[in-house]
Amino acid sequence: MGRYKLILEYDGTHLVGWQRQPDGLSAQGLVEGAFVKLGEQGAFVQGAGRTDAGVHASHQVAHVDLTKPWDAFRLRAALNAHLRDFPVSILDVQEADPAFHARFSAKERQYEYRIIERAAPLVLDANRAWRLPPPLNFEAMVEAASLLLGTHDFSTFRASECQASSPIKTLDVLRLTKTNDLILVEVQARSFLHHQVRNIVGSLGWVGRGKWGVQDFEAALLAKDRRRGGPTAPAAGLTLTKVLY
Repeated sequence: MGRYKLILEYDGTHLVGWQRQPDGLSAQGLVEGAFVKLGEQGAFVQGAGRTDAGVHASHQVAHVDLTKPWDAFRLRAALNAHLRDFPVSILDVQEADPAFHARFSAKERQYEYRIIERAAPLVLDANRAWRLPPPLNFEAMVEAASLLLGTHDFSTFRASECQASSPIKTLDVLRLTKTNDLILVEVQARSFLHHQVRNIVGSLGWVGRGKWGVQDFEAALLAKDRRRGGPTAPAAGLTLTKVLY
């Protein structure tokens, strides 16, 4: 038996997320189905992160143990042949050390969230961004975001169904940049709470629109109560962009 590392991308618009579910298509389930067609019936594809329904990935990492040796190049081609009708692509396949684990070996995960500041509805970016009408106070959003860097109790930005043992997390990067009407929110941490990034972005959206001031944002953080937080930003704007090992 050999272990293989996979790097893949997927469009999460019509997926129930990364993780296999009883109903609906998942990225994990689609890749495992491709392995079944290659004669690897028991293949279990373990991902580095469990993206939610509607969330995309440009650099998801996974590992799988296979019953027979495969040439990495041929395995990538064979998997993509069986995935050609689905929104999942295998970007790379590598033989991996048996000790490598896509989830537990990961040191950091990077996500980006795209906000488009415009009045007109989105068409080309309809499933890739959150539209917020202008004018947004970008400087206030940046100031509010800076309050979240480092280690905090993120209960205010934690989904009620989150199963993490602690709300304490450390954000190593939370950076906002603006180019024309695109605001890019880049986030990096070892791990995240359920909906943490989307809840943070939703609250930053309130700051940008003037519903909250920076002090209101800080008060919400210190309240450690999800009911004091802003809305959950739509899944469509979020993409897993890198896993660091």
